[in-house]
Amino acid sequence: MTPDILNACAAKYGTPAYLFDLTELNARTDAIRDILDGDIGLCYSIKANPFLVPAMDSRLGMLEVCSPGELEICIHNHINPDHILFSGVSKTRNDIRRAIEAGVRLFTCESRLHVTLLEAAAAEAGLILPVLLRLTAGSQFGMDISDLEWVIQNRNTCPHLSICGIHYFSGTQRKKLKDQRSELEFLAETCARIQSEFNFTIERIEYGTGLYFPYFENEDHSDTLAPIRELAPDLLRLSRQVRLTIEMGRFFASSCGTFLTAVQDTKRNKGQQYAILDGGIHHLNYYGGSMGMRVPLITKLSDSCTPDSGESGSWMLCGSLCTTADVLVRAYPASSLHPGDILAFHYCGAYSVTEAPALFLSRDMPAVILYDTDGFKQIRSSQPSWPMNTISSAPTR
Repeated sequence: MTPDILNACAAKYGTPAYLFDLTELNARTDAIRDILDGDIGLCYSIKANPFLVPAMDSRLGMLEVCSPGELEICIHNHINPDHILFSGVSKTRNDIRRAIEAGVRLFTCESRLHVTLLEAAAAEAGLILPVLLRLTAGSQFGMDISDLEWVIQNRNTCPHLSICGIHYFSGTQRKKLKDQRSELEFLAETCARIQSEFNFTIERIEYGTGLYFPYFENEDHSDTLAPIRELAPDLLRLSRQVRLTIEMGRFFASSCGTFLTAVQDTKRNKGQQYAILDGGIHHLNYYGGSMGMRVPLITKLSDSCTPDSGESGSWMLCGSLCTTADVLVRAYPASSLHPGDILAFHYCGAYSVTEAPALFLSRDMPAVILYDTDGFKQIRSSQPSWPMNTISSAPTR
């Protein structure tokens, strides 16, 4: 987005605020679909940014939810339940019942317990539920290959489940595509072996690519779609063997977000220049940006007319929390900063809006604004967090 648009947003809605550009999001999803020739399904993992659910549903038609709360977000947004994959490492019987009642008909199984719970819930509802068996990549997520094979071998004991495929995801922000290529080869070999040993056909795979997105200065931002373009031949090869859907959140959403924050105060302490912002680590969380050691892409927008003693050079950008951990950038090179100046942090369309510790110190949660060809639309005003951090009523004796 242009500085004029960003300045207009800050002037209209104040700071701090999240601004998500749906025109950028739509263009990026369309470009990814074109790269894959339309032969591979696309799924948006809504944990990356739940405020993009309606936009991504209309563009992709498949959403992955990983919690009861995320399911409620989809229900609130009137998402077609046929578009929902109910995933997540922790599922209870009530979670599954609620999803079934809402019309969801595709689930992941992350353990033998999940198989038992899903079978019982499906039997209770008089349904046959399609399930994807999640295969672990070596973490707490999914099940070991031995458990997955046991489920397939004993599938007749679960007459209300229809095992239709495998779910696989090993991690995010992975630069080396050799890892993804090895995983795709492993999945192809696993499907062939299961067919041979168990006379069972894996019809579909949902694969989390974990592709890298460059957030910081001194990285190459000339073509942020390069990873999917380079991996496309390998994905297309597997798609000729099974029905393939790739799940992404960060890679779809990162580029569409901007965080707007204002300088509240400037000072020099023991030779170090500080700018205190009205946003902080409770609002902004870049992957790998711990304690501000790396510099994200930042645009200095409006200049305040308020003079102060600020000087050109390196600034430590700190938030409004009373903790030394609240450092967004340790060394930001800038001309003189003044109270009232607006800074735009780019590429924060994924995770920041929900992943940062928003309840710390009971500060207000920022407004959320969407932007498209029709202009701005505020979908959440600034919200106080203190009610969630206090006793709901006076204690009684």
